Amino acid sequence: MKLWDKGGVAVENIIDAYTVGQDRDLDIHLAPYDVLGSIAHVKMLSEVGLIPAEEAAQIVVELQKIHQSVLDGQFEIEDSVEDVHSQVEFLLTEALGDLGKKVHAARSRNDQVLVDMKMYLRAEVEEIVNLSTELITKLLQLSDQHKDVIIPGYTHLQVAMPSSFGLWFSAFAESLIDDLRMLQGAYDVINQNPLGSAAGYGSSFPIDRELTSRLLGFAHLHYNVVAAQMSRGKSEQSLAFGMASIGQTLGRWAMDICLYNSQNFGFLSFPDHLTTGSSIMPHKKNPDVFEIMRGKMNQLQNLPQQLMMLTTNLPSGYHREFQLLKEVLLPAIFQLKDSLSIAKYMMENVQVNKAAIEDKKYEYMYSVESVNAEVMNGLTFRDAYIKVGQTIEKGEYVPQTEINHSHQGSIGNLCNREIEVKLFKVRKSFNFDTWHQAFSHLLQ
Repeated sequence: MKLWDKGGVAVENIIDAYTVGQDRDLDIHLAPYDVLGSIAHVKMLSEVGLIPAEEAAQIVVELQKIHQSVLDGQFEIEDSVEDVHSQVEFLLTEALGDLGKKVHAARSRNDQVLVDMKMYLRAEVEEIVNLSTELITKLLQLSDQHKDVIIPGYTHLQVAMPSSFGLWFSAFAESLIDDLRMLQGAYDVINQNPLGSAAGYGSSFPIDRELTSRLLGFAHLHYNVVAAQMSRGKSEQSLAFGMASIGQTLGRWAMDICLYNSQNFGFLSFPDHLTTGSSIMPHKKNPDVFEIMRGKMNQLQNLPQQLMMLTTNLPSGYHREFQLLKEVLLPAIFQLKDSLSIAKYMMENVQVNKAAIEDKKYEYMYSVESVNAEVMNGLTFRDAYIKVGQTIEKGEYVPQTEINHSHQGSIGNLCNREIEVKLFKVRKSFNFDTWHQAFSHLLQ
């Protein structure tokens, strides 16, 4: 069954298979939102007098049953059906006869897939935010736990200045919060209702698009119907940039862990059962989780470019290429969620080496502390820099290992509580409860 099938010439199977692509498999993820969008649409059609109230009530009850079948894992998109939209309408018509055919009035499959994707992406953003929050919270706990464990800081991959595990864990926690700000911007783009734009040029039916916006918990309405259609691809790209930002942070973090776990650094390690071995080297304990993560996050940073290349130079209006956005974006979402989840799990088992700093090769990282001590004793910074540099050149340097960093965000003043407040404010700005409550009302 195809929503566009007028009962004429059937499309050849080879054409059908190529154009449908992965839609049946991927549309399963859109199914609950397609049903919810249909419930809101039917309620609106009833309010404006296009469907009698008693008929609308019957349709809504049947749609609620279909929604429950999705939640129960019993919903399937049959091979003879093109996509989730066709399957839902087929089930509705099978149960209610001609009454089920009324559900498609005043909408197109174009605005239907648009509203489905936007609701699906809102939910995926919430999951990414929750998983990121769990990782951030764990990193801040580790930061507090290991705040006094000194490690070298590096510039140019050279030993530079004193750092600490407190500083290192907390740095990636706060960086992830910045990534959530990027995600919040994408969420604002996504959280606009396109339903009612039909094929991109509106409808002659007297529909109430503000009502469907409220029923589906959208923050805003895509007012211009052409702009609503042009949001296909833009919503996905906006989310891709937010995901790529998280990917950059996780990728850099994974690279640090691969270095720190190596024998040449030895700053941290993991239990044997969380590492892999070698087929010929019995001593190997490889950090494969973080190497895979590093690779996946590199792929993720290419996601915006992949999506942009699908929509580059397209004129306004609908084009079939938009279907391919799902094939690129959905697997990337799955990979990011998996990576955030495994990252937290690995951090629950990380082992910090408190004695690593005792190696003599790290003694020069205290040179800045020596320079600053001379300045505190009255020398200008430039003269102190030269004096300490000369002692290093002559082999007379004696490190001063006492560290007194007290300003905000330094080794001795991590400001982790302030970072927690920042996280709370960013999370609150998403306001996921609005559409959760709207969905609850639709299903009552």
